[in-house]
Amino acid sequence: MTHHNEAADSSGNHPIVLRGPAELADALPYLMGFHPDESVVLAATHGDEGALGARVRLGLPDSADDWPETAEQLANCLIKSSMRRGSKPDAMVVYLCREPSDGQTGRQVMEHLRPLADALGHACRAAGVPVRESLCLSDGRYWSYLCPDPRCCVPEGTPLSVAGTSVIAAAAAYAGLQVRGSIREMESRYAPIEGSAAQAQEQALDAAGRMLVPQILDEDIRPRIAEETLSALSRALERFRITAPAAGRVMADIGDDTLLSDRQAATLIIGLQDRTTRDRAAEWMEGQDGKAALRLWRSLARRCAGAYAEHATAPLTLAGWVAWSLGDEIEARAVLCMALRLAPDYTFARLLHHAIMEGLDPEAVRKCLRESRRGTAPQGEAPGATAVAGADTSQETDSGAADLCVQRGAGEEQRSTAPSVRQEPSSAPVPKPLIPRQRRSTSHRTASGAWGGDRTRRPRTARGDVRSPGSKGPGRPVGRDRRSGTPGSRGRR
Repeated sequence: MTHHNEAADSSGNHPIVLRGPAELADALPYLMGFHPDESVVLAATHGDEGALGARVRLGLPDSADDWPETAEQLANCLIKSSMRRGSKPDAMVVYLCREPSDGQTGRQVMEHLRPLADALGHACRAAGVPVRESLCLSDGRYWSYLCPDPRCCVPEGTPLSVAGTSVIAAAAAYAGLQVRGSIREMESRYAPIEGSAAQAQEQALDAAGRMLVPQILDEDIRPRIAEETLSALSRALERFRITAPAAGRVMADIGDDTLLSDRQAATLIIGLQDRTTRDRAAEWMEGQDGKAALRLWRSLARRCAGAYAEHATAPLTLAGWVAWSLGDEIEARAVLCMALRLAPDYTFARLLHHAIMEGLDPEAVRKCLRESRRGTAPQGEAPGATAVAGADTSQETDSGAADLCVQRGAGEEQRSTAPSVRQEPSSAPVPKPLIPRQRRSTSHRTASGAWGGDRTRRPRTARGDVRSPGSKGPGRPVGRDRRSGTPGSRGRR
């Protein structure tokens, strides 16, 4: 089976021709900018030469029952996104990426995922776009679901090229492009701490919740608590700004976690559940403030330990916003997906994720937040706010300043760019983010954002409210104590 696809360098010049499934398989990390492990990737192609266009990635759904719906959503999402950017795709390339589990072979992975490949092919054809190639990447090999020629695509799978030796690797090196680590590695920087450190942090969160939640829910006291939280956040930000991170990702994160005590981290985490406080913290988005804030939000996300895992939604969303503002769309998308897995209806995360997927410029959002900081943007309603791609905010009767800034920025960019194809009607809702269903924790704590309007239920913080005496709630893994470096019975997730 012969293919002729093109990938351009960072300047858009000198397209590289990709012929056949081998080169398409080798190209995937360079097309994404990272290794998309445990993922389904759909890439659009345009023209007779098959120039590669927009891509969309989703973590592989755990349940095969979700595969048909997932396939339909992915196909429709990529087609609509491509049309908003210029034209409908002429064809698609499908990638399914999963490493074998214990005792499993790559070929068994490929066969297990075949129904998903078939569902994607059916969904694309139903939308009027054929699938040019469909590949499974596993255990250092690739398989084609469409190529029947054993001379080209052997049943035992074809080894991928040694890293850095493929045609596109050479082109990427020439263009100065780099491939990041895997999604799993990026997410590990935000995963909750475990072991004895997690137990101590959870106790601090219990104490902070008992003290702060009643005050946050009291409308008379709430403004004072917001100011106190922001002052504490400002002091923490300064600490991160003047303390250089250690060399190496792991040591840098361990060092950052020592900059906040359990009590300090707990107070900031609980305080950030107030949406107004979160929105004002979103103003730290540029330059040295932005770099320090990203480290701070990472650290606070890691400190949402045990039953407080869902409280990470606010710092995760802030981290996604800052990463996007600083120009790192890859990390921004990964972190916002983590936030949306915890709270699929979290408005700020949804709007940011959709804006990034639409290729919008974060400067319009930064401009609105700068005005908010100076007090020139009205609170509660941004002037001229236009729904991002027709966002339906009827469920948000009191959208926060950050939410409105994303909407306003998207509206300004849409008005300043003449569309080449018909836009979606203004009443069309923002599509739900493509987040695979996962088994949710039955934590007794409410999700982050509960006190800011993104959720309607109110928190109950005392252990005795919902747990029997001595109960520790949902089981949690015991692993590496991030701050002591002492290994537990299993590593970090």
